[in-house]
Amino acid sequence: MTSPIILSAFLALAGDRWPEFRGPTADGHAAAGDPPVEWSEERHVAWKTPIHGRGWSTPVVWDGRAWMTTADDGGHELSVVCVDVVTGAVLQDRVLFEVPKPQERMALNSYASPSAVIEQGRVWVHFGAEGTACLDSETGRTLWERRDLRCEHGVGPGSSPVLHGGRLIFHVDGMDVQYVVALDKDTGETLWRTERSVDLSGKSPDTRKAFSTPILVTLEGRQQLISTGADATMAYDPRDGSELWRVLFSGFSQSSRPVAAGGVVYLNTGYMRPELWAVRADGEGDVTGSHVLWKRRRAVPTMPSPLVVGDRLFLTSDGGVVSCLVAASGEELWRERVGGQYSASLLLAAGRLYLCDREGLTTVIEPADELKVLAENELDSGLMASPLVVGDALLLRTKTHLYRIEQTEG
Repeated sequence: MTSPIILSAFLALAGDRWPEFRGPTADGHAAAGDPPVEWSEERHVAWKTPIHGRGWSTPVVWDGRAWMTTADDGGHELSVVCVDVVTGAVLQDRVLFEVPKPQERMALNSYASPSAVIEQGRVWVHFGAEGTACLDSETGRTLWERRDLRCEHGVGPGSSPVLHGGRLIFHVDGMDVQYVVALDKDTGETLWRTERSVDLSGKSPDTRKAFSTPILVTLEGRQQLISTGADATMAYDPRDGSELWRVLFSGFSQSSRPVAAGGVVYLNTGYMRPELWAVRADGEGDVTGSHVLWKRRRAVPTMPSPLVVGDRLFLTSDGGVVSCLVAASGEELWRERVGGQYSASLLLAAGRLYLCDREGLTTVIEPADELKVLAENELDSGLMASPLVVGDALLLRTKTHLYRIEQTEG
């Protein structure tokens, strides 16, 4: 059993790090910290740093440095930017990849939407089909890169990578090919590649693509990579890519990331009519008929990822409808429109939920069995990236700037 002193030290250390999209536990929970409830352009802004170009990737943080990607609007120059989280100073800013003929992207997306992943001494950045690179996080020097893992995204890239042991794992779910790949995190060498087992040959190319980021779970000693693609969510053994189980549905272009709690995975089926499914993660083979606990259609997002708080599940639709469900049954406790349009995923910090919309409004609510709005906070530009916590500060990446929001004098 972990001592309170060791646990406190771990939480303090974890509270200064945001290693991947959705944070230290990959589910939107801040490990520690007490960020502000209220702010504005004139209040509690410790610093505000312009970030050039167009990039929706969520920053990752390690050792006082925030790393993110960006791109010019046409997708010809793909860049990495590093910012000092204490001062807001730009420490690194360079073009990583040049793209003579960029793919198409939809108006809502960017060419730099996948988030990086980071650990001590290394940061891995990913631009989907246009390239993946490992950088030295002290110098910014490129240690290796891969530009051969191609697919036709159709609307631009979206899925972010994850780390498992010595592996960097990500999805390649395009209109043309669909597979999951693991690279040696130190060399970039392919360790395994698993083709999606669902037959999509009879589907139109537009309905074969997907953009969800996988999660890693351990259930009864078995490690699983929970990975959503078109028409199915699969569980793979992250060590070798072998498929453990799958659940089948009708849907594609998923951006919402699954979450897991208590041996249950909550997953999104994607376009055209998104559904939220609760699936037991202890199966083998096709578990569609045996392990689906409940399904929900009403006010389900296609982009924002949900969040589990205790025995409750919270989600916000793309159109600004927030719901509170009983996680075990899917029973709706409340559903209220807070307004706005949403792409960013939910954040839980200091017992509060933060919801960031595309126009710059962040609504702070209590994660309770009735809607209680604590504050509404407006910035000059909207948020496509998800919010994160470093110490007692929020880092908010808008369409134009990176902000440090912190309790300040004056």
